[in-house]
Amino acid sequence: MNERELDLWQTEVARQNAAVEGPPEPWTVSGLTKKIRFLLEGNIGEVWVIGEVSNLRIPSSGHCYFTLKDETAVINAVFFRTEAEKLDFPLKDGLSIVVRAFLTVYESRGQYQLRVVEARKKGAGSLLEKFEELKRKLAQEGLFDLSRKKKLPLFPEKIGIVTSLKGAVIQDFSRILQRRAPGITIYIRDVRVQGNGAAQEIAKAIEEFGELGLVDILVVARGGGSLEDLWAFNEEIVARALFRCPIPTVSAVGHETDFTIADLVADVRAPTPSAAAEIVSRDWEEWRQELEHLELRMHRFSLQYLEIWKERLEKIKKSSSLAEPSRYVGLLRQNADMLEQALEKAVSLALERARTKYTELELRLKSFNPQLVLERVREELKLWAARLASVSPQVVLDRGYSMTFDRQGRVLKEAEKVSRGEQIVVVLSKGSLWAAVEKTQQEKERSSFEWK
Repeated sequence: MNERELDLWQTEVARQNAAVEGPPEPWTVSGLTKKIRFLLEGNIGEVWVIGEVSNLRIPSSGHCYFTLKDETAVINAVFFRTEAEKLDFPLKDGLSIVVRAFLTVYESRGQYQLRVVEARKKGAGSLLEKFEELKRKLAQEGLFDLSRKKKLPLFPEKIGIVTSLKGAVIQDFSRILQRRAPGITIYIRDVRVQGNGAAQEIAKAIEEFGELGLVDILVVARGGGSLEDLWAFNEEIVARALFRCPIPTVSAVGHETDFTIADLVADVRAPTPSAAAEIVSRDWEEWRQELEHLELRMHRFSLQYLEIWKERLEKIKKSSSLAEPSRYVGLLRQNADMLEQALEKAVSLALERARTKYTELELRLKSFNPQLVLERVREELKLWAARLASVSPQVVLDRGYSMTFDRQGRVLKEAEKVSRGEQIVVVLSKGSLWAAVEKTQQEKERSSFEWK
């Protein structure tokens, strides 16, 4: 018996024993996860992996969390701060790197991941970096501005689609349009949607649709795929063709999670080609239901409107104005007379108010007669002149008083300020005296004058 036959025999024996002894002890989730971690770490351990950084997150802890990916697979990775600080270049999405890491399991989530201990820069030029570079360039030129986006027509009759006839896109698109809006005509331009020369064919088809102007809406569509598969729709030539197209455009490239430059430039982005078919067409059954609803509303409104006018006509028929026209005319004449009297009264009152206002203004104007104002001013000036004259020094001198000055021209008010023999000037009402002091007398001695 060889080794394989022995193994099969032992397995069969174990199965029979298990049938007799009952089911084995079940694993706990944590126990099984630990077992898987031990197997991975023990059997694989340290590895070197090359890939493109994606979904990079660096929280406040400083640890780096990201995924490494290539064309067909992704794997989670963690780069703890102590090792990450040794890098001589910053990590960023789209960067191709080579890492030395240990394969392990993050038990809390049951996910296997790489614990990176060393990273080396593989080099720039990845597709994602090219995507971001072109995206920034076109955004600066205004190709993504919402203000230039064209609205889709509500009732398109002709729709153009740029896609490959080899895929399922055109079948799904046509089937949905046939179901929702069978009257719409579809114009198809078969192009390559991936590989060398695909971008040039797509751009040329867009330009030709724009030049011919045969369709109301132009759809650029492709099924899902990797970033490399969809790259033709990230080429600058396609973006500029969409930007120049005079027809409203819809980009329906890939699946809902895929995003291309064409999605940003087109007037409308559809998550999938099937969704694009629904966006560009309104279900005719919905239109029928809405038209039926509108028809019913119009019918009800018309009936209500007619009923209202019937009631109005009945009231008019029963009104006294039609039963007794002369009485109605009499009421109108009476109202006219009343209005005429009210108008005359209002006019008279307005005229009376105007006369009163005129009289008031006339009196006010007379009170401001310039001649009267000048007379009042003259009288006031005379009064002030008399008041000033009454306090004039000359008037005091005319009453017999005099003013005495020393040789410096200062007014003398006290005898003690003057010395015997000092020269003084006495100003009288008419003329002045130059004299010398022979004797001085104080205030208390002024009761009598004695000449000696």
